[in-house]
Amino acid sequence: MQPFNDKKPAALSSEILSILAGVTSDRDLSGHALAQAVVNLSRLFTTARPSLPIRYLDDPSHAAAYRSYFLPVNLSKVQVLLDELPNDNSTEMPDRPMAVLDLGCGPGTGSLALLDWLWHRSPERAKSVSVLAADASQASLQDAKKLWEAYCNEVGIPNAGLRCVDGNLEHPLKGDLGKQIVRGGPYDLIIMANCLNESFPTAADPPAERAGVVGQLLPFLAPHGTIMIVEPALRQTARALHQMRNHLLIQGRCTVYSPCLHEKACPALDHPDDWCHEERPWQTPPAIAALDREVGFIKDALKFSYLLLRTDGRTIVTRSPQTFRVVSELRELKGEKRAWLCNETGRPEVGRLDRKASLHNEALDSWHRGAIVQIERIVRKEKEGKVSPVGRIENDAAVQIIRSA
Repeated sequence: MQPFNDKKPAALSSEILSILAGVTSDRDLSGHALAQAVVNLSRLFTTARPSLPIRYLDDPSHAAAYRSYFLPVNLSKVQVLLDELPNDNSTEMPDRPMAVLDLGCGPGTGSLALLDWLWHRSPERAKSVSVLAADASQASLQDAKKLWEAYCNEVGIPNAGLRCVDGNLEHPLKGDLGKQIVRGGPYDLIIMANCLNESFPTAADPPAERAGVVGQLLPFLAPHGTIMIVEPALRQTARALHQMRNHLLIQGRCTVYSPCLHEKACPALDHPDDWCHEERPWQTPPAIAALDREVGFIKDALKFSYLLLRTDGRTIVTRSPQTFRVVSELRELKGEKRAWLCNETGRPEVGRLDRKASLHNEALDSWHRGAIVQIERIVRKEKEGKVSPVGRIENDAAVQIIRSA
């Protein structure tokens, strides 16, 4: 099996590891009790999703499990996507404070991820960043404040940059939250991490309702800003994200910066067993590795689905019919290698016979999920009046990886 990425694995900073180890409360668990709480919450996130309580983080055992196990993983996912934003994004502009809205913030996972990311790239921006964090759980908001203050104390910066407000993600512009959103905009970054999938659980069309929420927020996005949506890599939640994307793009009020290389309907929805997700290498912290050993999990990669939305039309790469995103692992079959790709032409399966390997197409051997590749020519051969469903790369066709995941 090919390694899915030759990049250095994402890793938590020493500051994050320090505060996560040091910030405790009377609700925290340890040992077997913590391991069992992690197992229980993982089950609610996956196989028992219909039983997931609306405010599950109000439960002390769920909150302890989330802080100890799921928060570090989700924090790294947000930082991976911050790395994907263009270098001239507002995160690099020192002339004014960066304004951020973190909706459905939980214990401040996205806010903390951003603060740490800024501190290691632009300390002055970290000192002045302004974050409005909203959640329906008061306990989670208290955790968000505690972690933010602990980080600021750890690195020696003012801790006044975070404002927490109680609010309902399904109605973000109502009540005090709505007033705060209007007052704090426009936003350079709006983060919605692992929360949209939990909204509108009983609606007739949850993806349409979620698209409505995102649509309400678009007017508050700065011209150069990004809405970052992160969701679990499960088939159910990822497909719901694809459906929400379709609803949004039909309205024509935003475009996809990444991961999609087009604004057409998502081709993964054409077949009920298909969905898109990312898998990025991750350096597992010792505390997570210890919990994994206890419960039998393996958390050595970051798996998630996501959308980075903008209103300025900017895209992660220049689009063309010859440019594709790899949306599967590179599969080594007998006498050939294949992968599923995606762009404006659809979601084709493309492969190269081993006997067709050459210097022109050797980059195919390094394809991995999430990579963006350019292919000079794909051939579809005809046999007995039928066109092969698998596109072929010949030995004289140039293949490049123009961006690794």
